[in-house]
Amino acid sequence: MPAPTSSARASTTSADLLITDALVVDGTGAPGYHADVAIDAGRIVAIGNDLPAAYRTIAADGLVLSPGFIDMHSHSDLQILVNPEHTAKVSQGVTLEVLGQDGLSFAPIDEPARAVVRRQIAGWNGEPDDFDFSWSTVAGYLDRLGQGIACNAAYLVPQGTLRMMVVGTSNRPATAAELGRMKELLADGLRDGAVGMSSGLTYTPGMFASTDELVALCEVVASYGGYYAPHQRSYGKGALEAYAEMIDVARRSGCPLHLTHAVMNFRPNAGRGTDLVAMIDAGLASGVDITTDTYPYLPGATTLAAILPSWTAEGGPDAQLDRLRDPSARARITHELEQVGTDGCHGCVVEWETIEIGGVRNPALSDFVGHTVAALAARSGRPAAEIFFDLLLADDLATSILQHVGHEENVREIMRHRSHTGGTDGILVGGKPHPRSWGTFPRYLAQYVRELGVLDLPDCIHHLTGRPARRLRLTDRGQIQLGYAADLVLFDPTTIQDTATFADPRRQATGIPYVLVNGTPVIDETHRTPALPGRPIHRTPRA
Repeated sequence: MPAPTSSARASTTSADLLITDALVVDGTGAPGYHADVAIDAGRIVAIGNDLPAAYRTIAADGLVLSPGFIDMHSHSDLQILVNPEHTAKVSQGVTLEVLGQDGLSFAPIDEPARAVVRRQIAGWNGEPDDFDFSWSTVAGYLDRLGQGIACNAAYLVPQGTLRMMVVGTSNRPATAAELGRMKELLADGLRDGAVGMSSGLTYTPGMFASTDELVALCEVVASYGGYYAPHQRSYGKGALEAYAEMIDVARRSGCPLHLTHAVMNFRPNAGRGTDLVAMIDAGLASGVDITTDTYPYLPGATTLAAILPSWTAEGGPDAQLDRLRDPSARARITHELEQVGTDGCHGCVVEWETIEIGGVRNPALSDFVGHTVAALAARSGRPAAEIFFDLLLADDLATSILQHVGHEENVREIMRHRSHTGGTDGILVGGKPHPRSWGTFPRYLAQYVRELGVLDLPDCIHHLTGRPARRLRLTDRGQIQLGYAADLVLFDPTTIQDTATFADPRRQATGIPYVLVNGTPVIDETHRTPALPGRPIHRTPRA
């Protein structure tokens, strides 16, 4: 494929940066081509051959130049501010991530809801000391991001937080007035620049919303040109029914649907990825706008408290802790976990050997990290459920876990689909977080392109760049085109490799010498620079 050129622009003005002799894989799915790419004032200003010299030249020598990777599912909501260098993400080539996931985040929010949310998702975001929560609106949060971050960030209004603010933590239908207020808060957030709405329908209190309530909220999202990103009601025993509900919500509301961390996990779903793909194909054929994201690993990650039955969470964290201290409640919970299956555990009976402690807030519990609940029980000679309860109590519900419940054939089946994009679902806190926080995007390119051939290189790059940019309605990112923002990754397709492991999850990938965000190097000759060129990405208004 010949390289597009802009000879007039290149011949009249020198640029800030010139990348020479790159194999340009432009994010459209088209085959790569060799070209030079010039960047000035954060934009791509020329693509061609033998372009004039610039202030700085990077000799690519045939390395692949790709658009920056877009992380469609990220949990960096606080960590991107607490640790703005954000090496975990930018070192693997992420130049834009979508925050506000799984229905629980920090804008819009009021003080009572903030107190609950901080405790509820401490396992995702940590509990930073002396942190300045100086915002209450989406606009305020986006402004805070604009004060200096490593990569660009977009935001989803969290439906669970809306419900917490308006309805509280009770399992009951919203009244007409309460639904009206949630719709007002949602519209405010979308006008402020949020790109859509998320839900966490296995997390309280978002899970207490009916299908009709979700449809009413999604009608608001659709009216502003946003999309709906649900963590659905089950990824286990009732997964297909849960996916069907989300497609029905999208059809009834007219809202584009993005199925986040689209997996078919747990024992009942082995080999059933084809069933999900068939359901998505049927939805697309009927006119529903559907995309998905996945991470290229088998284990998932969440909080330990998330696998509890939802009834335990009514009344908030303190009420839940009281139930965990009550012998009769513990007996009921144990029966539901081990004999019946809970909504928190996706309708499946818990398998303690699959639940590995990833992180704790209480440093006195650090010896638990890296061990499964089953192993901890065997070591202590006590029932696994008792270890589970005591750990939650000692850690004030903040424990994070890995769940080893995935199936490789399902992962491959779903990632091949034309709706697919990439997401880390990355949690950056804890002693041993999931390695996907550092390794997702290079793992796609190393294992599933180079080693296994599940995707070819141009197609995979399209999955990770151009396709998610289209879902976000970005008209100047996700491709290497003239005038586009210079969010770029230069990598060696023969050596790119994720090195983060479950034993050592905070290791920088290899084979990615340069990453640019808005034209500024954040990874330069494999090293993190001090630059913070990222920006909040606002929803594109309807034309």
